Amino acid sequence: MEKKVVSLEDRIPKLQQQRKQKTNRRLISFLSVFFFLVLLVIYFQSPLSKVASISVQGNETLDSNKMIEMSGITTSTGFWSINAEKIKNAFGNQLQIKEVTVQRKLPNHIVLVIEEHESIAYLESDGSYLPILESGQVLKDRKENVPADAPLLINWKKEEDIKEMISELKKLSPGIFNSISEIHHTPTKTDPWLVRLYMNDGFEVIATVRTFSKKMDSYPAIISQLDNHDTGVIHLEVGSYFEAVDTIETKGEQNEDENEIEG
Repeated sequence: MEKKVVSLEDRIPKLQQQRKQKTNRRLISFLSVFFFLVLLVIYFQSPLSKVASISVQGNETLDSNKMIEMSGITTSTGFWSINAEKIKNAFGNQLQIKEVTVQRKLPNHIVLVIEEHESIAYLESDGSYLPILESGQVLKDRKENVPADAPLLINWKKEEDIKEMISELKKLSPGIFNSISEIHHTPTKTDPWLVRLYMNDGFEVIATVRTFSKKMDSYPAIISQLDNHDTGVIHLEVGSYFEAVDTIETKGEQNEDENEIEG
């Protein structure tokens, strides 16, 4: 077969057309970038580049307006210049705040998503009740009436003791946790961590903080073996046993009799 020969005169128009197309593509690319930059400049000079509105989500006890004020974000703040880490640091002194997330919603709306520490117990203080957060911190500036949704801590003086108790409470199953009404700190010379619990089912429990959550795991099994009419104290300090109220009263009478004889 003979090869088809294309003359130079035939090739020149095609080459010219290819060069023209290539030039046009470059021009279009250049104009696209140019107009994009112009639009960008116009955008940053317009109100659209500023924060138009701010909202707060996730807060249950904290005031939304206060959260916005603490964030430092205003309607004159640049929408894209917000520093999320700086916003988080602005809430550092708020004990109730666990996490803060900054979300941008186009075109220019900001959402502050607040995650709060839950109140896991309440501290009795001069007739008032102060929420104790899951972090172990006590909200001393927020006094409440008698709460019914969490245990009351009574006669707890030291912050480190409270944190230790809260740490143990967090390990309990919901069923056992919800059965606790009051936790009294009753330290002795032999056990500074001794506590007495008053349960919602009428029983009392004596335990020690250091083994509290582990020992309380056996509470449902213990009460399941007791008669519905039984009343008394469940001891969980070292071993686990039940002391009926009749036995306690008998011991008390014997002690009184011994005191009278000695007198």
